[in-house]
Amino acid sequence: MSAVRNGMPALDLGTEGWIKPWSAGNGGSCVEAKKLNDGRVALRQSTDPQGPALIYTHAEMAAFIQGAKAGNADVLLI
Repeated sequence: MSAVRNGMPALDLGTEGWIKPWSAGNGGSCVEAKKLNDGRVALRQSTDPQGPALIYTHAEMAAFIQGAKAGNADVLLI
């Protein structure tokens, strides 16, 4: 496998281990996540599993989740 980098093809990270923690129940258009061996998290669009993966550090994912829980992203839904 090539070096893990932001924007790499999600399929290069393998087909196993992807989960849908943010499934919207909207017919399969979901964000899928995969925890990588080094602790980073990869995200991909479920309708485009061959598309790019966004790679985030543990700290970045923690900040995002904590911020979302605190309502900091609610403005995106207005």
